[in-house]
Amino acid sequence: MESPPFTIEAQAYDALGDQLFRDLVAAFYRRVAADPLLKPMFPEDLEESRERQYLFLIQYFGGPRTYSDRYGHPRLRMRHFPFPIGLPERNAWLKGMLEAINEVAVPEPWAEMMRQYFERASIAMMNR
Repeated sequence: MESPPFTIEAQAYDALGDQLFRDLVAAFYRRVAADPLLKPMFPEDLEESRERQYLFLIQYFGGPRTYSDRYGHPRLRMRHFPFPIGLPERNAWLKGMLEAINEVAVPEPWAEMMRQYFERASIAMMNR
């Protein structure tokens, strides 16, 4: 997965730093663990899921390509297809991500860029 070199997304990792992405994913997964709709779609131990999402996000937002090196092309829709994702699941996932963005205080314009990306991505994952 390659990000175009001159998009705002490709600049986010350098602008925001690695720790912000770790904090964002941790904030999101705290919500997953407490959400009765989302939690059943995840393994009991959330550590591997947290790490995969962190690696995916830093790669998408211009950081190291570790995700692709370890797991290959992200193929997000294919990887999410086994899980029933309808509007309620999509909305719960998006709500968690948006709350995580606010919790870790992602600065603008990066927060808006992330909100737009997660909005699009969450729609694309719907399969019900």
